[in-house]
Amino acid sequence: MELDPQAKFVLDIAIENKVPSLDTMSAAEAKKVYEARAQKLCLKDLPIGVVEDFDIPGSEASIPVRLYTPTAGGSNLPVVVYYHGGGWVIGSRDSHDALCRQIANEGPFIVLSVEYRMGPDHPFPAAPIDAFDAYKWAVENIQSKGGDAKRIAVAGDSAGGNLSAVVCLMARDAGVQLPTFQWLIYPATDARMTTESHKTLKEGYFLTRDLMEWFQSHYLQNEGDQEDWRVSPLLAENLGNLPPALVQTAGFDPLKDEAVLYADRMTKEGGSVHHTEYPGMIHGFINLGGVIDQANVAIAEGVKALKAAFN
Repeated sequence: MELDPQAKFVLDIAIENKVPSLDTMSAAEAKKVYEARAQKLCLKDLPIGVVEDFDIPGSEASIPVRLYTPTAGGSNLPVVVYYHGGGWVIGSRDSHDALCRQIANEGPFIVLSVEYRMGPDHPFPAAPIDAFDAYKWAVENIQSKGGDAKRIAVAGDSAGGNLSAVVCLMARDAGVQLPTFQWLIYPATDARMTTESHKTLKEGYFLTRDLMEWFQSHYLQNEGDQEDWRVSPLLAENLGNLPPALVQTAGFDPLKDEAVLYADRMTKEGGSVHHTEYPGMIHGFINLGGVIDQANVAIAEGVKALKAAFN
């Protein structure tokens, strides 16, 4: 397996420009640097029908969201609740704006992008609480925004993939309407970081061991939180009776083994799960559509899976 030339280009540019690793910064500095990097490498100037920013009520705090109505318009559209990646510390509606526009237009879907609370100001369990509250708000209110309340999926990348998986578990256990589908893009499923890919890919591919430990130090309140299934859904006692899923992984991503283990467990416990690996890709590639062609392939696969589930 070889690194895709476009992925290598992204890594090489960072080395040539002597871009410091995020784990050498404060959380506030890392947030700013990540936002700027995302804007440079995403697709640019994607049209959209309507974009609306507003706050929704949560059980602990109001939650900023961004709602995308596709260029094609329409009423009673299927809905995707999207949770951005960024280690539960960085990332925002803005960093994943182009990706959400693309998903909305290619559907066409209503996309609700959720700006959940993050560490270090709001450590675990703030993020999963907000993620679940936002999903429940969509179930109860999305019809007023042109969405079909009976067809709501969850999706997210990395930490957002983790939150998507956790929301499905929380909905199942609370007796809330289950998401129609879960699109898990290189999801974090086991904070203990003990798999083989964590050992062999811990350096050199953007998401390093040091960076993952930095994320956890800002997100978790103590090491014991790693064992909580809302942090590590792979450790949940039961992964049965969950929505069908697409799990996408990257070949040069330390998270890939734990994502595959999660897909395997859901399958063994009765779920309908499809796993696709993008062998030459690095963690974070789906948000780099301006420079990595495989990002658009992965998005197209996710949209196709969503359409099949909604129909």
